Amino acid sequence: MKSFLNKLTFFCLSFMATLWVHAQENMLCQGAYWTEDEAAIFMKKTSESWASQSDWENRTEVIRNGILQGMKLGQMPDRIAPFNPIIHSTREMDGYIVENIAIESFPGFYITGNLYRPLNPAPFTKSPAILSVHGHGPDLRFGESMQKRSAAFARMGAVVFAYDMIGYGDSKQVDHKIPIALTLQTYNSQRVIDYLISRPDVDPDRIGVTGESGGGTQTILITALDSRIKVSAPVVMVSAYFFGGCTCESGMPIHKSENHQTNNVEIAALAAPRPLLLVSDGGDWTKNTPRIEFPYVQKVYSAFQAESRVDNVHFAGERHDYGKNKRAAVYNFFGHYLGLNAGRIPYQDGFDESFVTLLSADELRVFNERFPLPKEALSGDDAVINFLNLN
Repeated sequence: MKSFLNKLTFFCLSFMATLWVHAQENMLCQGAYWTEDEAAIFMKKTSESWASQSDWENRTEVIRNGILQGMKLGQMPDRIAPFNPIIHSTREMDGYIVENIAIESFPGFYITGNLYRPLNPAPFTKSPAILSVHGHGPDLRFGESMQKRSAAFARMGAVVFAYDMIGYGDSKQVDHKIPIALTLQTYNSQRVIDYLISRPDVDPDRIGVTGESGGGTQTILITALDSRIKVSAPVVMVSAYFFGGCTCESGMPIHKSENHQTNNVEIAALAAPRPLLLVSDGGDWTKNTPRIEFPYVQKVYSAFQAESRVDNVHFAGERHDYGKNKRAAVYNFFGHYLGLNAGRIPYQDGFDESFVTLLSADELRVFNERFPLPKEALSGDDAVINFLNLN
């Protein structure tokens, strides 16, 4: 009899777990979840459902709770562990310094990247800081766009942490498509902020974030959830109908629950009334931004009487990247709102980024033969999920 009851209990628990998994999957909004017309209708109806700042703040609470519950961020460890930073290969460049860095996100799990700093910061002052995050591609932290914008921000006067998506670059402790990728990357961004504001050379009241594509998703999420972000510039990502096609963007139910439905436009609008720049183009899912997405975000900022703090720069003839023109728009925006000096970048019919020395992937790597991944590091998806108890 006891054996039968144990088997029955196991069956019931397994059945309930299966139902829970299916229920979660039914709440996922992935990829081009709606057609463009369906998304436009949603934006119009949702806009008509609220009228004042108070109304929007009530909706904000629902959306933000949906994100937190959907990605289980509250189940992650308290952010009190030491960073145990590994910093090496300091190089002085033309107006900036670049270093290789890793910090411990939680015990045994590392955030890897590069730290860019001003070569000659203003004396007796603290610098603004910028989180520079990248999208999907072949180890884009080592790519031209990531290096140029991070170096330019540093030359303008910022301390910049350019860090890997999990599963990319030096961050190979887990696969990029681990089921909790969305949680890990958001938590990592919080820890990067924690680290930056712990530095004596950083002004904790001037923190910005920018990234393209999947990095744009990271940008809107950390801005929505962490008020320490003061300025935000998501690039080629914010769309009414496209929710992000990767596990790290939409693999957990952050857009929909039994009680609400939202999209990335509203998540981006949670930045209000902090300065927000939407950068869009004509060759991807942001092609409708001037007509569909941006007017909705403008209404949110209007409710706060902060219309001047939100902007959209649209490049109808460009495609999906963080190219020179898009970077230039962000240089000006961050220069204005973070108190950076864009005049430190050579300018002649546009910003001249030729001062940036492009380094090789091997030069930018944190972990190598001389600086190996610490022996206590967690290894593999199962090890990390089991450590966090976040199934």
